[in-house]
Amino acid sequence: MAEAIELKAWARQRTGKGGARSVRRDGRVPGIVYGDKRAPQNIALESREISKQLLTGHFQSTIYMLDMDGTKTRVIPRGVQLDPIRDFPIHVDFLRLSKDALVTVDVPVHFLNDAASPGLKRGGVLNIVRHEIPVRCPADKIPTHFDVDLTGLEIGDSVHISAIALPEGVKPTITDRDFTVATIVGRAAEEAAPGAAAAAEGVAEPGAEAAAAPAEGEAEDKDKDKAKKEEKK
Repeated sequence: MAEAIELKAWARQRTGKGGARSVRRDGRVPGIVYGDKRAPQNIALESREISKQLLTGHFQSTIYMLDMDGTKTRVIPRGVQLDPIRDFPIHVDFLRLSKDALVTVDVPVHFLNDAASPGLKRGGVLNIVRHEIPVRCPADKIPTHFDVDLTGLEIGDSVHISAIALPEGVKPTITDRDFTVATIVGRAAEEAAPGAAAAAEGVAEPGAEAAAAPAEGEAEDKDKDKAKKEEKK
């Protein structure tokens, strides 16, 4: 089992906008924990600690252990609301994780050995279609990143998901095609039609990722939405 990062949390008795403002005045962030067939619970967390975790760049693909008065709950962040002006966290949603839970996360892609790509050496440009790849996997086996080796790639070559070695139990949520992750394009083509490869590959197809998500989370989303409505009253 992957080691979870521990976060201190407190149960919130007061809800609604007034309760949320009171929590923020105390230097904390209001939040909700839902899922695992249990009622949603309103919580508060240290604002400074949440901001620190957000800076890692992979907050929503990290497993945390919430410690509430000695009771520990394994969770994964499912949503973060930021202040539109000052860009600090004002609300966090967490999903409880049961044993052997499966989660959907976006895993970042790292591109390696660009100096070993003949196409890039000749002035080609790496056109990244997907900086992150959405996958479904066990909560204890979330990859930190995927590596793409650019060695030997020429102008006109593409890297598809089939070329990336995925760990056991990790599957892309897009299953209807061998989608493009990146291409090597000539500089003139890149300047004339930025993003053309993404459009051709169908990245912008509405609902592609959503259609692949399992139905098992629908009830949990309803619980979360209900709790959020109560928060706004």
